[in-house]
Amino acid sequence: MPQFFNQATLSYNGTSTTSNITVGELLEVLSASKTAVSGTYGANDTVTYAISIVNAGLVPFTNLTVTDNLGAYTEDSLTLVPLTYVPGSALLYVNGVLQPAPTVSTEDGLAFTGITVPASGNALLLYEVSVNEFAPQASGSSITNTAVISGGGLSSPITVTDTITAEDTALLTISKSICPSTVTENGQITYTFVIQNAGNTEAIATDDVTVTDLFNPILDISSVTFNGAPWTAPANYTYDESSGLFTTVPGQITVPAATYTRDDTTGAWVVNPGVSVLTVTGTV
Repeated sequence: MPQFFNQATLSYNGTSTTSNITVGELLEVLSASKTAVSGTYGANDTVTYAISIVNAGLVPFTNLTVTDNLGAYTEDSLTLVPLTYVPGSALLYVNGVLQPAPTVSTEDGLAFTGITVPASGNALLLYEVSVNEFAPQASGSSITNTAVISGGGLSSPITVTDTITAEDTALLTISKSICPSTVTENGQITYTFVIQNAGNTEAIATDDVTVTDLFNPILDISSVTFNGAPWTAPANYTYDESSGLFTTVPGQITVPAATYTRDDTTGAWVVNPGVSVLTVTGTV
């Protein structure tokens, strides 16, 4: 609790003298905290923040303003904002009762205005933000979000912060191609499966990544490779020649983690996915 000091000066007949110094203590009756509902984030995630404001005094605080910097940080002289407010997501509760939504401005950062906290009461502000291209995704990355509560008779603004960390996870997608796309009966074709990992963590054997495909027409398999290395059945895959069902053995497919580079002009993070390639060749 901050102290304040005062001293008076008495002047007369060209001379002056000072009084003793008085010491006071200013009791801060308004307190606040900021918390993310989830402590982690991933690409394109939605994060919910909760700001709790508690008034321990006997007088209400009216017309408070809450500003949020949306995790803004500076990189190479660029100010980057990794979070984007989700329009219409703000909810305001006073003493547990839902109130009309506060006024929201996004012209210069994010601001909520017109918030009142009653005497011996509390207010809870909830809102959502989306993770955008300026959010770092590499393992160990984080976003520190700062909010400031001001106005309403406060002697000084209240600052609250919360830090969320990038979730360590693999994020896999798969695409399939055929070559050639036109083949004669008893001709040879190759199916190529490209597995990409946009996550910051390698997909390892214990993740049990599996590719399943029902080949139609049924394929007479002659070779299977993974990242250029030959595979054999049943060690790496199984194949039912009567139905055309092809299945990789769980744990045989691994995919490296993505790497991340920053666009020097915009400051946006660019995802360079890790890639593994599975090929199946045979005749139809």
